[in-house]
Amino acid sequence: MGGALSHIRVLDLTRVLAGPWCTQILADLGADIIKVERPGSGDDTRQWGPPFICPDGSGSEESPYFLATNRGKRSITLNLSDPRGQRVINELVPHCDVLVENFKVGALARYGLDYETLKQLNPELVYCSITGFGQDGPYAERAGYDFMMQGMGGLMSVTGEAQDVAGADPQKVGVAIADIVTGLYCASAIQAALIHRNQTGQGQYIDMALLDCQVAILANQAMTYLAAGETPVRMGNAHPNIVPYQVFETKDGHIILAVGNDGQFQRFCEVTGQTQLAEDPRFTANRDRVQNRTELVLTLSSLMKTRDTSEWLALLEPEGVPCGRINRVDEALNDPQVLHRQMRVSAQHSSLGAMDLLGSPLKLAATPGEVRRAPPVLGEDTDTVLRDLLGYPEKTINALHDDGVV
Repeated sequence: MGGALSHIRVLDLTRVLAGPWCTQILADLGADIIKVERPGSGDDTRQWGPPFICPDGSGSEESPYFLATNRGKRSITLNLSDPRGQRVINELVPHCDVLVENFKVGALARYGLDYETLKQLNPELVYCSITGFGQDGPYAERAGYDFMMQGMGGLMSVTGEAQDVAGADPQKVGVAIADIVTGLYCASAIQAALIHRNQTGQGQYIDMALLDCQVAILANQAMTYLAAGETPVRMGNAHPNIVPYQVFETKDGHIILAVGNDGQFQRFCEVTGQTQLAEDPRFTANRDRVQNRTELVLTLSSLMKTRDTSEWLALLEPEGVPCGRINRVDEALNDPQVLHRQMRVSAQHSSLGAMDLLGSPLKLAATPGEVRRAPPVLGEDTDTVLRDLLGYPEKTINALHDDGVV
């Protein structure tokens, strides 16, 4: 089945995570992604490990990090510092709808590959630049990485055990969340720009910054400061505005209680035989429970230790009380709901053979996101793109290989 973006071709000059995450989303939606990598080494993440996956006796290896962010793409190798490599980009641009890059500010302009230059070759081109801090401002020239953005963007100040817990420090999130959400925002911005192009016939430039996107997802924590003048602090697994909404220890492990409204709290109290809590004026409404958090959490902490996690789930879930277990990654990827929703799929890799990958969460009824091919081996599509898309003869392609241009 063709995807919603099967008519779109993307020239992908990105590496590491934010940019590749963006283009992977577009690939899941059917776009033809031509990923441009450095000859010999490729995307930085090809060397990120261990672990590495090495097929028996092949001598080659693949990084799980690279595999996580590059499904559905073609790979060509190209030396952008060589004028002949730059010429290949110039020849590809008229065949592409979108270009995505995450070089430092001004780096591609030195090669004549900036938006102002390339739009002369293709006025309909949507050109998306991803940097740490954006194309302007006092930090524009700085390098920027996800870990830095989680810190500078305020996220780490509200992540981790509460500040009054001995030895507690600010913590980063377990995945590179600033990179990932930047990729999500970029994919959205690109599709909006394509709609604008359909209406006007004109492409446009998109300036995306990791710090902007990290600040954008501070959400309610940011508004607590902006609207109420209160600076949020770390609260461990508790929620600043809802109670009870946190992790509790059980007889054999832990459980998440996510009681989001007063009706759910009433049901929780009824099913657990704690109706006196629902009738207590300190806990009747959420605003009261937030103000009397310490007393309620202390009571519930003792209660939740009286049963196993599975017993609590069996008791609470049928009554519509939001709750859940805390899975390890292996448990999450083997969960029956995850498998039913095809969030774990198989694809044929050029050197690794059949392999499991994450699926697409984009469940469109007519044009769903799907994994259309496994992540590419470095440069496996170079000759095909040069020959079939640009019409290069074999002699020219061989010369580019011999000279290290591709």
